[in-house]
Amino acid sequence: MEGDNIIEVQDLEHTFNGFAAVRGISFTVKRGEIFSFLGPNGAGKSTTINILTTLLPLQKGTVRVAGYDVARESGRVRGAIGIVFQEDVLDRDLTVWETMEFHGRLYSIPRDERRRRIDDLLRVVELGPKRDERTKNLSGGMKRRLQIARGLMTRPEVLFLDEPTQGLDPQTRMRMWEYIRQVNQSGTTIFLTTHYMEEADMLSDWISIIDGGKIITSGTPEELKNALGEDVIYLETEDNRRAREALGGIGEIRSVTESPRGLSITISADASHCLPQLIDAVHGAGIGISSVNLKKPTMDDVFVHYTGRELRDTGV
Repeated sequence: MEGDNIIEVQDLEHTFNGFAAVRGISFTVKRGEIFSFLGPNGAGKSTTINILTTLLPLQKGTVRVAGYDVARESGRVRGAIGIVFQEDVLDRDLTVWETMEFHGRLYSIPRDERRRRIDDLLRVVELGPKRDERTKNLSGGMKRRLQIARGLMTRPEVLFLDEPTQGLDPQTRMRMWEYIRQVNQSGTTIFLTTHYMEEADMLSDWISIIDGGKIITSGTPEELKNALGEDVIYLETEDNRRAREALGGIGEIRSVTESPRGLSITISADASHCLPQLIDAVHGAGIGISSVNLKKPTMDDVFVHYTGRELRDTGV
C-alpha cells in the first residue's frame, strides 16, 4: 500500500443488468482514521461497501484493503476486517456471552485468548453485567454495543460500521460515539456510513460524498463546511424557480440549490448585510416569501449543496 493508506480504491466500476451503480470512483482511507462514506439511496454507496467487504465480486478497477487485493485475496481481506451491519443480525436465543463465544470459535481463536477478549470487550462496551442475558431481551443500544464488541473479536484492522446509531435515542447515540472513538483510539480504522450529518461531523477525520455512482466531494468536515462560505440562507417562496432566476445578479451569492426546505443559498460574505438585497430582488420579481432562515453552514447544508436533497429524506 502507498504510505499510510489502509484502503485504496482505484477506478472502481460496477453494473447491475446494464445499470452503472458505481462509475469509476477512486479514494483512499488512511490507517487509523475515522472515514465517513455518505450518499443518498441508490448513490452507489452500498455497492462500494459490499465490494470492499468481499460481499460483491469486483468487476472493474482495483481495490486493496489492509494490503490485500479483494479480487485475489478475499479470504485475507475478510480476516483483516470487522463488519457491524445496520440490521439486527444477532441470534435472539443466545446470551451475550454465547454470542461472543460462538463468534470467537467461528474464527478459530484459541480458547484462553477467546475468553480474555470476551471479558475485555464486554467491559469496554459495558455489557459485563448482561453476559448471561439473552439478546432478545436487550435494548436497541445494548444490541448495537454487542454487535460492535462481536465485530472487534478478531481485532480487525478496519471496522465497517453501517448506520451504527440508527434508531437509537439521542443519549444512547452519544454514548455510541464514545465507544466508536475508543475503538478508533485503540488503533482500529473506522469506515462509517451514517445518515446523521451531526454524527459524521463529530466523528470523522475525512468524509467522501457519493451520488449518481461518483464521488462528488471529499474533505475534512471543516473544509467541506468552509467551502460553502460564511453563511447559508434558506428561502421558501411561492415560486422557487423564478426566485432563483431573480437572485442571479447578486455577487455575494456563491450558489443556489433547490432543497426540501426551499432555496439553499450559500453566501461568500456576512449574509446579514446582503439579506435585504436578496429579499428585495425576490419581492421585486413579484414573488412572495413564506420563510427566511439564516445560519452557519453545517454538514446537512454541505449534503444539500452537493446532492440537492437531505440525506435523511432519501430513505437510507
